Amino acid sequence: MNNAALPIPGLRWGQYPERAEPAGPRNWRRAPALVPGWPGSLRSRAEVAERQARALQTLPAAAFTAQGEAVQQRMLREGWRRDVLVQACAHAAEAARRALGWTPYVEQLMAALAMLGNDMAEMATGEGKSLAAALAAGVGALAGIPVHVLTANDYLVERDAGTFAPFYALLGLRVAFVTARQSADMRREAYAAHVVYVTAREVAFDYLRDRLTHGSPRQALQRRVQALAAAEVAPTLLRGLCMAVIDEADNILVDEAQMPLILTREVAHAADRAFLWQAYALSARLVQDEDFRLHTHDRRVQLTDAGRTRIAALTAGLGPLWLNSRHRDETLATALTARHALARDRDYVLVPATDRRGGQEIAIVDPVSGRIAEGRKWSRGLHALVSIKEGCQVPAEMETLAQITFQRFFRRYHRLGGMSGTLREARAELRTLYGCRMVQVPARLPSRRQAWPARLYVDEAARRRAAVARARLLVAAGRPVLIGCDSVEASHAMAQALREAGIAHEVLDARHDAQEAHVVACAGRRGQVTVATNMAGRGTDIHVDAQALAAGGLHVLSCQRNASRRHDRQLLGRAARQGEPGSGEIWLVPGPGAALGPQGLASAWWRWWRGRASVDGRIPLPAWLQRGWRLWVQHREESRQARRRRQLFRNDLAQDDSLAFCGMIE
Repeated sequence: MNNAALPIPGLRWGQYPERAEPAGPRNWRRAPALVPGWPGSLRSRAEVAERQARALQTLPAAAFTAQGEAVQQRMLREGWRRDVLVQACAHAAEAARRALGWTPYVEQLMAALAMLGNDMAEMATGEGKSLAAALAAGVGALAGIPVHVLTANDYLVERDAGTFAPFYALLGLRVAFVTARQSADMRREAYAAHVVYVTAREVAFDYLRDRLTHGSPRQALQRRVQALAAAEVAPTLLRGLCMAVIDEADNILVDEAQMPLILTREVAHAADRAFLWQAYALSARLVQDEDFRLHTHDRRVQLTDAGRTRIAALTAGLGPLWLNSRHRDETLATALTARHALARDRDYVLVPATDRRGGQEIAIVDPVSGRIAEGRKWSRGLHALVSIKEGCQVPAEMETLAQITFQRFFRRYHRLGGMSGTLREARAELRTLYGCRMVQVPARLPSRRQAWPARLYVDEAARRRAAVARARLLVAAGRPVLIGCDSVEASHAMAQALREAGIAHEVLDARHDAQEAHVVACAGRRGQVTVATNMAGRGTDIHVDAQALAAGGLHVLSCQRNASRRHDRQLLGRAARQGEPGSGEIWLVPGPGAALGPQGLASAWWRWWRGRASVDGRIPLPAWLQRGWRLWVQHREESRQARRRRQLFRNDLAQDDSLAFCGMIE
């Protein structure tokens, strides 16, 4: 590989390098996509880099700086040949030791080399993914490539940018970060840095803003011709889509891949607002199972034929907005979704309004991360209808200016690498859609995590009582406990049960996100109990103190019914990190209809098992059968979600092609 292949803003690549998006994915069922990359070659190269880094330890500061300049010139001259990358990784590793006091392990160097090779590295939780990402970003930036390091949330963006600033400074690089509250000028200045820490959502929206400002020519040559012809070109926010290093890659590229990112502006339509008020009032007059069916599994409402007839009768004479039957039925279905399918403290929370009118407004809770999804709003009037339901300020109607999904956005980066502790289940999708292999990086130390047997309980109350008893025993033994809950509502119910039992605890959920740093810092102390939603999953590094380690380490009690095996592994991975002791277990309460197996099997057999529950509400189902059913249900749900993402992606491509003639953005 020569330097012409490095996507650096300039004459060859233009001032805004961006990869031409492939026409579509390869066959999603293709067998080679399931085969992970072979880590043997990576290990040998990483071991060479480690030896070279040790040899650099004796260099004085001036000589080390000169050696870094020589490495940089060699990369610019020769490109990313394997031996050049190894030398650059060695220099970055020694810079990390000098600036941070951290000596990168061979496994971290393996992950960095994998990401520099456009692959995805699966690293076990607690193996130092943040340092591996910094090594890869530092090497890329030394070659002159603008690098975006993408993390899960603004808290981690600021934390990691501040933590690794001395490392980048020693390499002669400038690091910056972008968060949701920054102005356009602050963002532009940050993106001018060599390395930028930012969330995927923020960089995607800034890309859409650039597309609005400069249009969306399909070819790089066309874009450059337009720039030359323009008398004065408005400055862009980004410097192109050159290289991205993604932390928790499966979360962004898989879990959130189908979520549309929509850039909007406010429009004033008083008639539309009155129309929504009417729709919500009318929805109260419709009867469940007669006029509509509620699908709780995917928060969906389906109107019946009788319901459509009743809606037509109820809306007769209400005005011209109610004449279109399709629009009328869709709006009432949305109003029913707001009234019956979405719940406070599960799907959203109430927060103080950000405008001058005061009061409260709706904030969506991300179901994957458990955090407030800053700036995210439901579309098609759903956000306004939920606001009406809760008596909050009704937001202004929004007009769509541009939109894109993560599936489409990340395929436009010239170089794309990432890492996560849970890539295995998503490796086929990562390969076929993004062209990235998965490389499994071995753990540095053998895992000491003890997997305790799973349990089933008849209801939530029985599980809470048992969780309180479990927490009391572990606290008495001097161990910290992390209890994972499905929602804000569930975390508050668990906290109330602990409070009534006199057990001191901390809560980490979307309502308490301001105290996140404090709660995480205390979670590993001897005898500490922490109740958390998925906020305690990805990216949360709980440091366990010496006394707690001597008592057996952190214990994770999962009371979550996760749709994916990856999410279970993320939560349980908070314990027993980097060879430390720890343990974890999963306690479930079957959902409506005892969704543990095929329909028909669950009914009679499940009632038989429930009838044999113990006094404390525990169902004596054999552990192997519990595990098999749980994995079967999760596999079924993962397959369903993958099919949905595949279909939405194809629909997105088809819509893009059909609208291309009119010059619309995305």
